[in-house]
Amino acid sequence: MQVLVIGGGPAGMMAAGQAAAHGASVTLLEKNDRLGRKLALTGKGRGNLTNTADLEDFIAQYPGNGAFLYGPLYRFTNDDVCRFFHSLGVPTVEERGGRVFPASQQAKDLVAALEKFCLQAGVRILRGRRVTGLLAGEKGILGAACGSERLEAEAVILATGGASYPATGSTGDGYRLAAAVGHTIVPPRPALVPLLTKETWAHELAGLTLKNVTATLLADGRRLAEEFGEMLFTHDGVSGPIILTVSRQAAQAAERGQLTQIRLNLKPALAEEQLDARLQRDFAKYRRKQFKNSLHDLLPKRMIAPVVQLAQIPPELPVNQITKEQRRQLAAVLTGLTLTVTGTRPLAEAIVTAGGVATTEINPATMESKIIPGLFFAGEVIDVDGNTGGYNLQAAFSTGYVAGIFAAAKVLEA
Repeated sequence: MQVLVIGGGPAGMMAAGQAAAHGASVTLLEKNDRLGRKLALTGKGRGNLTNTADLEDFIAQYPGNGAFLYGPLYRFTNDDVCRFFHSLGVPTVEERGGRVFPASQQAKDLVAALEKFCLQAGVRILRGRRVTGLLAGEKGILGAACGSERLEAEAVILATGGASYPATGSTGDGYRLAAAVGHTIVPPRPALVPLLTKETWAHELAGLTLKNVTATLLADGRRLAEEFGEMLFTHDGVSGPIILTVSRQAAQAAERGQLTQIRLNLKPALAEEQLDARLQRDFAKYRRKQFKNSLHDLLPKRMIAPVVQLAQIPPELPVNQITKEQRRQLAAVLTGLTLTVTGTRPLAEAIVTAGGVATTEINPATMESKIIPGLFFAGEVIDVDGNTGGYNLQAAFSTGYVAGIFAAAKVLEA
């Protein structure tokens, strides 16, 4: 009895391997010439496979339908993911923020381990096969079509990914396939994506990374979110972990026509009095210098010019002439550097896609369609998306695991 898995990414490989390990005959169809192309890019090529956060805290890390994942995450936990890769010869290490990576720091090792798992379980892998349609009858799924070729199956797992990074094969195929058999598709949109900003001074800082800063997202002056950590200036805006985390809400606020801003606190560890004391120490140290030459201990070199300009203090003013009011102006800039969000980079450049197959049409206990018996879903094709930090790969592994074991059970009882 046959299980077809469509898509050879993390969710698809996990699903295929688990279905085969649970006794089913499994064929994995991948349209690329190799498996896991997008997985090999995750975590800047280092493979942030999960997070060590408590599972109760995990759900809050999925702004898109996190409650749907409650069952899958408990059936195949973050600890289970680590044990799974350890058993395949991939030890892991924990880094800042609970992020878990392969000890080798190579995402390609995750791809190799998953492929090894599939082959050891007996999965037949067919590369270069683009599925053009699902075959369904009155009683449920019948298989899939690759052009004129029909592949019959008693269960099909759709794990085609989202619509970001199309060069890796994530071109939204799964949405079209699911919609054609009656599923509702929540319109895809970028979730974890760099933001576009208005201010030209920020664009001139392209390539500069700031660490240990706070980014506060504001919509019409109202605080929507706040994140602490690392960010990056780009040629047309901002990116980096803390920006990506707030990008989903920022995009929604901008689409609503609200004034959307990112307020940066470059010195979040210092209270107002502490920051003023720090400025006074630095100014005492550099009292014979001009203002523009007195900030090297405080800021990265490339940040000095825009901060000086925004503080509206004459660059050539001798430091020993700076007033208390001017120190206050400088502190306000350091703790409230504000950028205006004008939009996001394209969906194709998003790390994760929001939207996809409606969760109301999927049984979260089994990942089976409520519309087409025998059709299962796994991974990013589902309308679920998480924050950066390993949460999206965990969702892929957990939903792939559940889809695989229940698809196997479906065909074995048929």
